[in-house]
Amino acid sequence: MLVIPAIDIRGGRAVRLTRGDFDQETVYGDDPVAIARSHRAAGAWRIHVVDLDAALGRSGDNREVVKRVVSETGFEVQVAGGIRDRATAEAWLEVGAAAVVMGTVAVRDPDLFAAVAEQHPDRVMGALDLRGATPQVSGWTEGEATAVEELLASWAELPLAAVILTSVDRDGSLAGPDLEALARILVLTRHRVIYGGGIGSLEDVRAVAAAGAGGVIIGKAIYEGRVDLVGALASVD
Repeated sequence: MLVIPAIDIRGGRAVRLTRGDFDQETVYGDDPVAIARSHRAAGAWRIHVVDLDAALGRSGDNREVVKRVVSETGFEVQVAGGIRDRATAEAWLEVGAAAVVMGTVAVRDPDLFAAVAEQHPDRVMGALDLRGATPQVSGWTEGEATAVEELLASWAELPLAAVILTSVDRDGSLAGPDLEALARILVLTRHRVIYGGGIGSLEDVRAVAAAGAGGVIIGKAIYEGRVDLVGALASVD
């Protein structure tokens, strides 16, 4: 199982939100590139980078920071946040991102999502961000009345790199993963599932691995010292 540290960027700084609430933001550093380098030194080789300003449809000064993470840290970088058209997806892939993560478009414009995925096989990920059973879009600020079963069925034949399942209700809470949701999604898709949300301990990492996930995204638990990245990587080696 892949252990993937996450860096969420807002206003050029590394932050974490609690349960997707932009009013519950904790700043963990002014230099996301330095944080990425520390994760690389710990042995991680893939990283999940989210442009939170872009996710909200706002302009910000994050693009150059994310580009530096892509070009300077030696990571395979999966870039997320505000990737809602072909041009934006291709721009990130052209500068060296290993993959792009599409959420809002994957839910609301499945034809466009399919076209991008088919043009770039194994370099596009579908984001399934769930609050309860409801997919979230637009930076997790809106719910979409789409059944998860129908959504995953529409992605079934696409050459996706992975489906990223995030439990929004648990994200940043350190309260443990939603293993029931993970088990449900694993049954509904043939794609690799990468889980994020609520990871607060090495035991949580092991539980996600035992459940059958192909990867786990860890953010706040690393910043807060609840999960040692070296130990997490070794625990699923």
